[in-house]
Amino acid sequence: MSLRKAYLLIFLILLVDQISKIYVKTNFILGDEYPVFSWFKIHFIENEGMAWGTKIPGEYGKLILTVFRIFAVFGIGYWLYDSVKKNASSYLVVAIALIFAGAAGNILDSVFYGVIFDDSYNNLATPFSPEPYGTWFHGLVVDMFYFPIWKGDLPAWIPFFGGKRFEFFNAIFNVADVAISTGVGILLVFNKRAFPKTT
Repeated sequence: MSLRKAYLLIFLILLVDQISKIYVKTNFILGDEYPVFSWFKIHFIENEGMAWGTKIPGEYGKLILTVFRIFAVFGIGYWLYDSVKKNASSYLVVAIALIFAGAAGNILDSVFYGVIFDDSYNNLATPFSPEPYGTWFHGLVVDMFYFPIWKGDLPAWIPFFGGKRFEFFNAIFNVADVAISTGVGILLVFNKRAFPKTT
C-alpha cells in the first residue's frame, strides 16, 4: 500500500470523525440521547480522552495526557512512513493508518475544542464562542455511539457478579475509537500477515 493511499485513508477517517463530533456537539446538549434502534443510540458525552473515561489526576493531568498523545502520534506516523518505505504488508500499513487516524482524531478534540466551543451543559455548544469552556490542550473528547444491547440482573449463581446489575455493552465511543480498535484488531487477528516472517 502506498503512502498516498494511507494518507487518503487517514484523511477520510479524520473527516468523518470530526464531522460527526461537531454535529453532535452543536445539535445535542450534554447527556442528550437519540434512539436509532433499541440496541443503538446516539448519546452525547465528553471525557478527558482516556479509555472508559479515566483521567490522570492533578492540575496538569490533562495537559500531560495530551502532550504524551501528541508524541505518540508522531511515533506512529514515523512507523507508518517507515513501514511503507520498507514495502511492509498492506495489513500492517492499514492497521497503522487506522491507529494513527484514530489517535489524531481524539487529539484534535483535546487540543482545539476547549478554545473553539463553549460548554455543552444545558445549551447547545457554539463554535468560535467568545467564552470557550477551556484552554489550549484542555479540550474534552466527544463520544456518542452507545450500544446497550442488553441490560439486566445477572443470575445469582454466577460467581462474584451474581445478582448484580449488568449492561452489555456500556462503553460510549466515537469514530476515532472505532479506527483505533479496528487497527489493533487487524494486528491481533492478522498478525502473521501483518508481520510475515522473512527468510
